[in-house]
Amino acid sequence: MRRDRRWIWLLVGAGLALVIGANSHLVYVAVTSQLVYVAVTSQPDCVTHVRGGTSGAAGSFSAAKSSCTPR
Repeated sequence: MRRDRRWIWLLVGAGLALVIGANSHLVYVAVTSQLVYVAVTSQPDCVTHVRGGTSGAAGSFSAAKSSCTPR
């Protein structure tokens, strides 16, 4: 009788671990797909930076190829 209870609790614990593991995998896939979607569909706003060919303060950097139109 006591041995049967141990097997039952072992099987219940293994079943719970399996369900929790499967759900955590689904959450990972959902979060990753959301991050990929946002990265592909978003267009960040232009930020102020030193334009190529212009002089800026010492230590300032410019974009290699800016996609923003100059204002």
